[in-house]
Amino acid sequence: MIKGLIIGFIGLVALLIGNKTISFENPEKEQAIVYTVKNALDYVHFAPQVVNDEFSARFFDEYLKNLDGTKRFLTQQDIAQLEVYRTKLDDQILNKELIFFDLSDKLTEEAINKVRSFYKTLLDKPYSFTSNETIEMDPDKRPWAKDDQELTDLWRKLFKYEILTRVHSELENQKTSTKTDSVNKSMEQIEKEARERVLKIYDDMFDRLKKVNREDRFENYINTFSNLFDPHTEYFSPKEKEDFDIKMQGKLEGIGARLQTDKEFTKIVEIIPGGPAWKHKELKPNDLILKVAQGDSDEYIDLTGMRIDDVVTFIRGKKGTKVKLEVKKPDGSIKIIQLTRDEVIIDETKAKSVIVSGKENNQEIGFIRLPSFYSEFKSDGGNNCADDIKTEIEKLKAKNVKGIILDLRYNGGGSLPDVIKIAGYFIEKGPVVQVKQTNEKPYVHNDTDSDILYDGPLVILVNEMSASASEILAAAVQDYNRGVIIGSKATFGKGTVQRFFDLDNMISGSGDIKPLGNIKITTQKFYRINGGSTQLKGVESDIELPDSYMFMEVGEREFENALPWDKIEPLSYRQNVWNISSKQEIINRSKIRMSSDSLLIKVKENAKKLKEYSDKTLVSLNLKAFSEDSKKRKDLDEYFKKYIDKELPSVMVKNLETDLADIQMDSSRIARNDEWLKGIRKDYQVKEAIDVIKDLNELK
Repeated sequence: MIKGLIIGFIGLVALLIGNKTISFENPEKEQAIVYTVKNALDYVHFAPQVVNDEFSARFFDEYLKNLDGTKRFLTQQDIAQLEVYRTKLDDQILNKELIFFDLSDKLTEEAINKVRSFYKTLLDKPYSFTSNETIEMDPDKRPWAKDDQELTDLWRKLFKYEILTRVHSELENQKTSTKTDSVNKSMEQIEKEARERVLKIYDDMFDRLKKVNREDRFENYINTFSNLFDPHTEYFSPKEKEDFDIKMQGKLEGIGARLQTDKEFTKIVEIIPGGPAWKHKELKPNDLILKVAQGDSDEYIDLTGMRIDDVVTFIRGKKGTKVKLEVKKPDGSIKIIQLTRDEVIIDETKAKSVIVSGKENNQEIGFIRLPSFYSEFKSDGGNNCADDIKTEIEKLKAKNVKGIILDLRYNGGGSLPDVIKIAGYFIEKGPVVQVKQTNEKPYVHNDTDSDILYDGPLVILVNEMSASASEILAAAVQDYNRGVIIGSKATFGKGTVQRFFDLDNMISGSGDIKPLGNIKITTQKFYRINGGSTQLKGVESDIELPDSYMFMEVGEREFENALPWDKIEPLSYRQNVWNISSKQEIINRSKIRMSSDSLLIKVKENAKKLKEYSDKTLVSLNLKAFSEDSKKRKDLDEYFKKYIDKELPSVMVKNLETDLADIQMDSSRIARNDEWLKGIRKDYQVKEAIDVIKDLNELK
């Protein structure tokens, strides 16, 4: 269907553009990109939208957020000039006009130059931190500066905040430092040095802003338009597509994290198992990287508004070198995280298992961690997670385990064929997931193998970052009533499928304006066998356990333009391997345990505090008040860490004898294994999973 539509579309574009003599000028190329992107979305997007005045107003608001999301450059006077086009962007898109974009590009360039003309003077004189001044750090809660005078005052406050954080940090360091020169620094000297560091940071930032050109802003413009269809539909310039392919296919060296632009910020979207960030454990998906410094230096580079490929050049580096990241957590707290760059450790990216048991419940239970649904598509078959999971299950069966816990937390998805195979290990043959295109009948992916690899009690651990393929497996296990899903309230909620389309293939001829780039479009949706989509809602846990982000919007739900949840016809399905007739009793027993568990009570209290801090975005610029608030947060963080980040005496864990020879091959493997076992012994969710397996056996 898609092929036929694209062929028809190429012919249409050839008629409208192909016969035109197009010179190698950006405006012509931009018009071609606008036209091909718009029509590609109309033809192949799962839920094509009506581009009308209402759409135009949404486009206008989103574009301003992406253009100047921190509200540091444009004023209300600038916005007023743009406002006249609020409901006219639909017409300009349809007519391949760039009048609004031209104006926004001009005003932004002028605004940056205006701030460049005065920012240094704001750092000429010392700052005092005795007044009761405050600053709103959430731009969404802050109006645009009324005029240039108000904008100048905003920058003064922003600089005051930047200097204050450094002054506070240095004063804290002096309390514990043994260096005489540090201890003897006066307040005036500390403030002066902090101001000089801030000046250098912003000198560098404005130098980088000189390199931001019309093409960069045009990508922002067309991407804002694409993202309104859904957050996973986006435009890639030829350079960005090349970088994307390198990231997906090449060797991962650096910190082991995938990044993406989120308005003016750089967001962590995935932690690569086996990489430095994964081993360090402090960097998490949804963290925002604000600044970066090299080695042990405190000379940070502000990443706000920086292109993602430029961000990567500062973070990526040679194996063994250090990088420091200033990170903003979802709760609003700012943390400095130092990592040593390295390659991803391949064996940590694969499935592996151990034996776990409880102190009172001494039945041996298998625990399998699956970091992703990996698969190497090679002629000789390559490495794939389905075969690896099969191997781990067979090893655990040989130990006569009384149940299996499959850990899919932070598993962002991957190979669909492997999901189908793994689901088939636990059921007789039958449907696993439905995939549907617009106005087409759903295609059903079935497990066709009637063999059952494992027929015992099953628990699947999930969290808010379990996405895509993880959700397909969890949903199938839940719908078949084959196992118990334990974890956060719901999984990520990404129930869509994307495909890349080369815009060059959509124009006949016109070689002088190519390459145009690619567009990644959402073309399909996943549906459970019970008919419900995994989109937006995700998979709701049978047993919900508290975690740090339980009161925050995390996952697909945080995207304003996410496709909605919907439902199609359910399939006919059944299994006779292990039907949980007593699931409500299992849930009730868990609730009773949780109600009296002091650790889980502390986890929930901590989650509430994190939510409070996330909502508290008005920051004092008074040194005493700022220091008191920082101490309060630090003390609270240490208080909860004391209760939460400790080994649980009731969780026993050991390696399988068959794995010991491989683990003991070298000291680094031994150290990584020890760290993994230690993490499991601290894991209260594993503790509850062990108890649920015990309940499943008792109530069989």
